Amino acid sequence: MHRNAPRTVRLLACAAVALPVLLAAGCSSDSGDGGKDSDSTSPSASKGAPTKAAPARFKKLPDSCKSVAKGTIKDLVPKTDNASGKRVGSGDTNDSNSCLWSGLDKYDYRQLTVSLKRFDSDTSLGSGDKRAQQYLDQQAGETLSDKDNKKTKQDSVDDVGEQATGISYEVRKKDSKGKAEDFTGERLVGRTANAVVTVDYEGAGFEDGKTPKLGDLKKKARKAANEVISHIS
Repeated sequence: MHRNAPRTVRLLACAAVALPVLLAAGCSSDSGDGGKDSDSTSPSASKGAPTKAAPARFKKLPDSCKSVAKGTIKDLVPKTDNASGKRVGSGDTNDSNSCLWSGLDKYDYRQLTVSLKRFDSDTSLGSGDKRAQQYLDQQAGETLSDKDNKKTKQDSVDDVGEQATGISYEVRKKDSKGKAEDFTGERLVGRTANAVVTVDYEGAGFEDGKTPKLGDLKKKARKAANEVISHIS
C-alpha cells in the first residue's frame, strides 16, 4: 500500500486541475500513452490546411461596347441612334461592364444589351470557373422566374463558349403613355472559363409592325454572344 501512494497522489493532483490545463500538461497514467493519443485526434492533424482554388484564367474583360461588330449591330438593331452603344452601369470595367443598343425601323423596335462579368478564384468561395457557372445559372433563373414573362422556354446551347443556355419568352410592356405592346425576347448566357456573357435581345412590332419571331432572335443572340466571347483573352 505504501509503495502505491506516490502514483495515487499524482492521479489525484491531475484530476484537480482544470480541463485546459489537463490538455496542455498531458496528465496521464504511468504508461505514457496519453500524449500520443491527443496528437492523433487534434483538429489540425485531421482536417489539414484549406485547399487553394486554382488561379482564374482571365484577369480582365474587353469593352462590351466594342465587342460586337458594327455590321452585326446594324443587322440586330436597324436604325439605331448610336452604333457605338450606350454604357450601362459604372465601376471597374475589368470586373463587369454592359452596353445597350436600341433602334426603331419604321414600326419595328429592337433592343440589345450585352453584359460581361468576371470572377476571381477564392479559397472560401471556389474557383473562378465554378463561381462563373453559378452566376450563369443565376442569370438564367432570373428570366425563368420573372412573373411578367410568359411562355418561357429554356434550351441548352452547344455552340457558344464552354457552357451556355438560352431562355425565350414573351412579355407585355407599357410605354410612358400607358399603351401596352407585345414583346418577344431571348436571353442567352454563355461562359468561357471564369467569364460570363449575357445577351438580352428583344423586340416588338408597333402599330402595324410584326412581333419578331423567336427563332430569329435566338439566331442573332448567339451571333452576338460568340463575337463577344472571341474578344475575351
